Amino acid sequence: MKSVWWMVGASLASWLAATAALGTDAAFEIFLGMIGPLVVASGTWIVIERTHRTRPDRITSLMIAMFGAKMLLFGVYVAVVLRSSVRPLPFVVSFTGYFIALHMTEAFYLRRLFAKS
Repeated sequence: MKSVWWMVGASLASWLAATAALGTDAAFEIFLGMIGPLVVASGTWIVIERTHRTRPDRITSLMIAMFGAKMLLFGVYVAVVLRSSVRPLPFVVSFTGYFIALHMTEAFYLRRLFAKS
C-alpha cells in the first residue's frame, strides 16, 4: 500500500508543478489526464499486492485480465472526457504522460515484488 501512496503523492506533486508552470488555465485538463491513469494504476497495484500475498501463482493470469479491462476502461474514459467541454491538447498530453509514467512505475514495483519472492 505504501507504493500506492508514493504514486498518489508524486502524481499530485507533478500536477501542482505543471499547474504552477503552465498556469491555472490548463489545471483541470491536466488533472483529468492524471486522475484516470492514477486511479487505475493504484487499483491495479492494490489487487496485485493482495494477490501476490495470497495466490502468487495467479499474478500472470490476473495481469492479463486486468490488461483487457484497462483497454476498455481507458477507451471509454478518453472518449467521455474528449466529448466534454475540455481542451483536448492539454488533456491528451497529460493523459499520455501519466499513463506512461505510472505504468513504468508499476513495472518497477513488479520487478521489486518478484525479486523479493
